[in-house]
Amino acid sequence: MASTDGEMSFDFEGVYTEIRLNEKIKYLIVDGREVEITFTPIGEKTKVTEVFDLENVHPSALQKAGWQSILDNFKKEAEE
Repeated sequence: MASTDGEMSFDFEGVYTEIRLNEKIKYLIVDGREVEITFTPIGEKTKVTEVFDLENVHPSALQKAGWQSILDNFKKEAEE
């Protein structure tokens, strides 16, 4: 993965552990951390919630901002 400005990049690899169509995606990152994404219908919209295990290298605020950026980009693409 890389930032759009090319300032930061890293390898990102994992294995899906659960997929429920239109409901949930879970995966295990190769370093052992888990991620769970849920899709909750709210009227004509869908709430996307992502829960992830923090890693021990970067501050939690930086990690949360990075994951939020991914969700923001997903939202942009999904709404086009």
